[in-house]
Amino acid sequence: MARYSGPVCKLCRREGLKLFLKGERCLTEKCSFNDRKNPPGPPPKRRAKISGYGAQLREKQKVKRIYGVLERPFRNYFKKATSMKGITGENLLILLERRLDNTVYRMGLATSRAQARNLIGHGHVTVNGRKVDIASYQVRPGEIISLSEKMKTSATLEQNIDLTKRMGLRADWIEISEDGKSGTVLRHPARENVDIPIKENVIVELYSK
Repeated sequence: MARYSGPVCKLCRREGLKLFLKGERCLTEKCSFNDRKNPPGPPPKRRAKISGYGAQLREKQKVKRIYGVLERPFRNYFKKATSMKGITGENLLILLERRLDNTVYRMGLATSRAQARNLIGHGHVTVNGRKVDIASYQVRPGEIISLSEKMKTSATLEQNIDLTKRMGLRADWIEISEDGKSGTVLRHPARENVDIPIKENVIVELYSK
Protein backbone atom coordinates (compact mmCIF):
# COMPACT_ATOMS: atom_id res chain seq x y z
CA MET A 1 0.00 0.00 0.00
CA ALA A 2 1.56 3.28 -1.12
CA ARG A 3 1.63 6.01 1.48
CA TYR A 4 3.52 9.16 2.43
CA SER A 5 6.41 8.34 4.76
CA GLY A 6 8.11 11.73 5.14
CA PRO A 7 7.97 14.19 8.08
CA VAL A 8 4.32 15.02 8.68
CA CYS A 9 4.84 18.22 10.67
CA LYS A 10 6.05 19.85 7.47
CA LEU A 11 2.67 19.07 5.91
CA CYS A 12 0.85 21.09 8.57
CA ARG A 13 3.24 23.98 8.07
CA ARG A 14 2.80 23.80 4.30
CA GLU A 15 -0.97 24.08 4.65
CA GLY A 16 -0.81 26.69 7.43
CA LEU A 17 -3.18 24.60 9.53
CA LYS A 18 -2.78 22.00 12.25
CA LEU A 19 -3.99 18.76 10.63
CA PHE A 20 -3.52 16.55 13.73
CA LEU A 21 -1.41 14.01 11.84
CA LYS A 22 0.64 12.89 14.87
CA GLY A 23 -2.14 12.33 17.39
CA GLU A 24 -1.20 13.13 20.98
CA ARG A 25 1.91 15.12 20.04
CA CYS A 26 -0.30 17.67 18.26
CA LEU A 27 -1.93 18.51 21.61
CA THR A 28 1.32 19.15 23.46
CA GLU A 29 3.93 21.89 23.45
CA LYS A 30 6.21 19.55 21.46
CA CYS A 31 4.13 20.18 18.34
CA SER A 32 6.45 22.05 15.98
CA PHE A 33 3.53 23.88 14.38
CA ASN A 34 3.19 26.00 17.52
CA ASP A 35 6.65 27.49 17.03
CA ARG A 36 7.20 27.22 13.29
CA LYS A 37 4.06 28.13 11.38
CA ASN A 38 5.96 29.35 8.33
CA PRO A 39 6.02 27.02 5.28
CA PRO A 40 9.01 24.65 4.95
CA GLY A 41 12.07 25.96 3.16
CA PRO A 42 13.96 29.26 3.24
CA PRO A 43 11.94 32.35 4.19
CA PRO A 44 10.54 34.04 1.07
CA LYS A 45 11.87 37.52 0.26
CA ARG A 46 8.31 38.68 -0.21
CA ARG A 47 4.88 37.15 0.22
CA ALA A 48 3.73 35.93 -3.17
CA LYS A 49 0.09 36.35 -4.15
CA ILE A 50 -1.66 32.99 -4.51
CA SER A 51 -3.36 32.48 -7.87
CA GLY A 52 -6.78 30.90 -8.28
CA TYR A 53 -5.18 27.64 -9.39
CA GLY A 54 -2.75 27.77 -6.48
CA ALA A 55 -5.62 28.11 -4.00
CA GLN A 56 -7.40 25.15 -5.59
CA LEU A 57 -4.25 23.03 -5.48
CA ARG A 58 -3.59 23.84 -1.84
CA GLU A 59 -7.14 22.87 -0.87
CA LYS A 60 -6.81 19.54 -2.66
CA GLN A 61 -3.44 18.84 -1.06
CA LYS A 62 -4.85 19.68 2.36
CA VAL A 63 -7.68 17.15 2.06
CA LYS A 64 -5.34 14.47 0.70
CA ARG A 65 -3.02 14.97 3.65
CA ILE A 66 -5.78 14.96 6.23
CA TYR A 67 -7.05 11.56 5.08
CA GLY A 68 -3.65 10.16 4.03
CA VAL A 69 -4.67 9.53 0.41
CA LEU A 70 -2.35 9.81 -2.58
CA GLU A 71 -3.24 11.39 -5.92
CA ARG A 72 -4.50 8.40 -7.91
CA PRO A 73 -6.93 7.04 -5.28
CA PHE A 74 -8.04 10.60 -4.49
CA ARG A 75 -8.90 11.16 -8.14
CA ASN A 76 -10.80 7.86 -8.15
CA TYR A 77 -12.81 9.06 -5.14
CA PHE A 78 -13.67 12.21 -7.07
CA LYS A 79 -14.82 10.20 -10.11
CA LYS A 80 -17.04 8.08 -7.89
CA ALA A 81 -18.40 11.20 -6.18
CA THR A 82 -19.42 12.69 -9.54
CA SER A 83 -21.45 9.57 -10.38
CA MET A 84 -23.38 9.68 -7.08
CA LYS A 85 -26.59 11.60 -6.47
CA GLY A 86 -26.22 14.86 -4.59
CA ILE A 87 -23.49 17.49 -4.39
CA THR A 88 -20.16 16.24 -5.74
CA GLY A 89 -17.98 18.00 -3.16
CA GLU A 90 -20.00 16.68 -0.23
CA ASN A 91 -20.06 13.18 -1.77
CA LEU A 92 -16.26 13.30 -1.97
CA LEU A 93 -15.88 14.12 1.72
CA ILE A 94 -18.43 11.47 2.71
CA LEU A 95 -16.52 8.80 0.77
CA LEU A 96 -13.32 9.81 2.56
CA GLU A 97 -15.06 9.77 5.94
CA ARG A 98 -16.37 6.25 5.22
CA ARG A 99 -12.85 4.84 4.91
CA LEU A 100 -12.16 2.19 7.54
CA ASP A 101 -9.05 3.95 8.85
CA ASN A 102 -11.01 7.17 9.33
CA THR A 103 -13.82 5.23 11.04
CA VAL A 104 -11.39 3.64 13.50
CA TYR A 105 -10.00 7.12 14.17
CA ARG A 106 -13.49 8.59 14.65
CA MET A 107 -14.29 5.79 17.10
CA GLY A 108 -11.41 6.94 19.28
CA LEU A 109 -9.43 3.70 18.95
CA ALA A 110 -6.48 5.55 17.42
CA THR A 111 -5.13 9.05 17.99
CA SER A 112 -4.46 9.65 14.28
CA ARG A 113 -5.51 8.17 10.95
CA ALA A 114 -1.95 6.95 10.43
CA GLN A 115 -2.13 4.97 13.66
CA ALA A 116 -5.51 3.60 12.57
CA ARG A 117 -3.96 2.42 9.29
CA ASN A 118 -1.26 0.60 11.26
CA LEU A 119 -3.90 -1.19 13.34
CA ILE A 120 -5.74 -2.23 10.18
CA GLY A 121 -2.60 -3.27 8.31
CA HIS A 122 -1.49 -5.51 11.19
CA GLY A 123 -4.85 -7.29 11.24
CA HIS A 124 -6.16 -5.85 14.52
CA VAL A 125 -9.50 -4.56 13.12
CA THR A 126 -12.58 -6.63 12.33
CA VAL A 127 -15.79 -5.78 10.48
CA ASN A 128 -18.77 -7.93 11.50
CA GLY A 129 -16.33 -10.37 13.11
CA ARG A 130 -14.12 -10.77 10.03
CA LYS A 131 -10.60 -9.36 9.82
CA VAL A 132 -10.27 -6.52 7.30
CA ASP A 133 -6.77 -5.27 6.51
CA ILE A 134 -7.71 -2.75 3.81
CA ALA A 135 -7.64 0.81 5.13
CA SER A 136 -9.75 2.13 2.23
CA TYR A 137 -12.64 -0.27 2.94
CA GLN A 138 -15.93 1.65 2.80
CA VAL A 139 -18.01 1.07 5.92
CA ARG A 140 -21.78 0.73 5.65
CA PRO A 141 -24.65 1.26 8.10
CA GLY A 142 -25.20 -1.72 10.37
CA GLU A 143 -21.61 -2.92 10.30
CA ILE A 144 -19.84 -3.55 13.61
CA ILE A 145 -16.26 -2.35 13.80
CA SER A 146 -14.16 -3.92 16.53
CA LEU A 147 -10.62 -4.83 17.53
CA SER A 148 -9.01 -8.24 17.85
CA GLU A 149 -9.13 -9.84 21.29
CA LYS A 150 -5.37 -9.40 21.63
CA MET A 151 -5.57 -5.68 20.92
CA LYS A 152 -8.48 -5.14 23.31
CA THR A 153 -6.17 -5.88 26.25
CA SER A 154 -3.45 -3.50 25.09
CA ALA A 155 -2.40 -0.68 27.44
CA THR A 156 -1.89 1.55 24.39
CA LEU A 157 -5.56 1.13 23.48
CA GLU A 158 -6.65 2.27 26.93
CA GLN A 159 -4.46 5.35 26.58
CA ASN A 160 -5.90 6.05 23.13
CA ILE A 161 -9.49 5.81 24.35
CA ASP A 162 -8.79 8.15 27.26
CA LEU A 163 -6.97 10.68 25.06
CA THR A 164 -9.49 10.68 22.21
CA LYS A 165 -12.31 11.29 24.67
CA ARG A 166 -10.51 14.45 25.76
CA MET A 167 -9.83 15.37 22.13
CA GLY A 168 -13.53 15.00 21.29
CA LEU A 169 -12.95 12.73 18.31
CA ARG A 170 -16.08 10.61 18.73
CA ALA A 171 -18.53 10.82 15.80
CA ASP A 172 -22.32 10.77 16.22
CA TRP A 173 -22.78 8.46 13.20
CA ILE A 174 -21.11 5.63 15.13
CA GLU A 175 -22.58 4.06 18.27
CA ILE A 176 -19.72 3.20 20.62
CA SER A 177 -19.97 0.23 22.98
CA GLU A 178 -19.80 0.71 26.76
CA ASP A 179 -16.17 -0.41 26.93
CA GLY A 180 -15.31 1.89 24.00
CA LYS A 181 -13.58 -0.92 22.08
CA SER A 182 -16.15 -1.50 19.34
CA GLY A 183 -18.87 0.41 17.54
CA THR A 184 -21.78 0.10 15.16
CA VAL A 185 -22.12 2.31 12.10
CA LEU A 186 -25.57 3.92 12.45
CA ARG A 187 -25.62 5.84 9.15
CA HIS A 188 -23.40 7.35 6.54
CA PRO A 189 -21.48 10.40 7.78
CA ALA A 190 -22.80 13.83 6.78
CA ARG A 191 -21.00 16.98 5.65
CA GLU A 192 -21.23 18.52 9.13
CA ASN A 193 -19.24 15.60 10.57
CA VAL A 194 -16.08 16.94 8.89
CA ASP A 195 -14.50 19.02 11.66
CA ILE A 196 -11.67 20.68 9.69
CA PRO A 197 -12.40 23.72 7.47
CA ILE A 198 -12.50 22.46 3.89
CA LYS A 199 -13.73 24.24 0.76
CA GLU A 200 -14.77 21.20 -1.24
CA ASN A 201 -16.28 23.31 -4.03
CA VAL A 202 -12.76 24.59 -4.80
CA ILE A 203 -11.57 20.99 -5.32
CA VAL A 204 -14.50 20.34 -7.64
CA GLU A 205 -13.55 23.39 -9.67
CA LEU A 206 -9.97 22.12 -9.95
CA TYR A 207 -10.92 18.68 -11.25
CA SER A 208 -13.64 20.07 -13.53
CA LYS A 209 -11.19 22.01 -15.69
